[in-house]
Amino acid sequence: MTTLVEEKVAQSIGILNEKEIDLWLTFVRETAAVGDPVLPLIYGDAGLTWQSALMISRDGRRVAIVGRLEEEAARRTDAYTEIISYDESIHSCLVSTLEWFNPKKIAINTSKNDVLADGLSHGMYEILISYLEGTPYGERLVSAEGVMSALRGRKTPAEVELIRSAVDETLDIYRHTFENIHPGMSEIEVSQLMHEQVKERGLGHAWAPSGCPAVNTGPDSPVGHGAPTELKIEPGHILHLDFGVRKDGYCADIQRVVYFLAQDETKAPDNVQRGFDTVVEAIQQAAAALRPGVSGKEVDDATRSVVTGAGYPEYKYGTGHQLGRLAHDGGGMLGPAWERYGDTPFWQVEAGQVYTIEPGLMVPGYGYIGIEENVLVTKTGVEFLGKPQTELILHL
Repeated sequence: MTTLVEEKVAQSIGILNEKEIDLWLTFVRETAAVGDPVLPLIYGDAGLTWQSALMISRDGRRVAIVGRLEEEAARRTDAYTEIISYDESIHSCLVSTLEWFNPKKIAINTSKNDVLADGLSHGMYEILISYLEGTPYGERLVSAEGVMSALRGRKTPAEVELIRSAVDETLDIYRHTFENIHPGMSEIEVSQLMHEQVKERGLGHAWAPSGCPAVNTGPDSPVGHGAPTELKIEPGHILHLDFGVRKDGYCADIQRVVYFLAQDETKAPDNVQRGFDTVVEAIQQAAAALRPGVSGKEVDDATRSVVTGAGYPEYKYGTGHQLGRLAHDGGGMLGPAWERYGDTPFWQVEAGQVYTIEPGLMVPGYGYIGIEENVLVTKTGVEFLGKPQTELILHL
């Protein structure tokens, strides 16, 4: 049975040919302390201690150069056609293997735009350059940014199913939470209720548990990546939740909102309902715009304009990010042309990528409305991974 590592390594060979890269070199050490983010995809969970080189060529040759004590672990990945081990120094093994490949273009894991393609530390880069001194290969190094963003972004069918399973678990925990929350509970108590569900199900959190879930009740709760507070749910509050689980190595990232009816209310106030409807419409416009070949900025423009066109201030974050092994899974994003995002909003959307869509707005006096859906990009558009929230949940 083919493993995910084998699938991703095989996938990388096609990407190298597409990008016209002769060889991709991942150069690491002490990965338990400083792990290259790509390792789970092309090597698995086994660590690498000594200086190690994972080399994948566009003609299908795959070589792992590792310390002798890790030779068997490298072999068990079943992803490399040759395992070379050493005792005292990787230098000669590395150079002789490069001579065997004789690549014209060597991609290394550096990137100005994508943090998950920037796993080569500066110290390891300096070591690599010193090893290549006197050879032609130091002049042939290029960024592996395009290779890695494609590899991480283009989910295999098995990866999509793992994300879908994490989404299902996340939505089920939301269902349980909505059945058990009530006015008077603090944000911290809501968080604890959800943590209990994660533990009972044997799952992990999609990001740091202190802020997963984010819980915001009413207009005074600070929205963002902080921890829940002692603020209590009151009638007339919007309750906003941002939460996701990690299951079998893959994540979900979903936001939901609930309105707590005030005394004598049978429906949400008009301005709360209008805010909710605006966010839902913005998500639908994003889904309509999101397809292979468009830029992330185009999708962001279509989404953001719904919110600002309805008279609300623009939200000060990107419309969506890629989702996979991490909640923020690198690569291109659905975002505006802000300096902090570099070139990533201009990268083209590709089939097989999984994105979040998460516009939001504040309703003065009531709280924050943020809805976040997870979608798979198909050849013709998108598929929602899990039922989207299209109706405002009302709670007594």
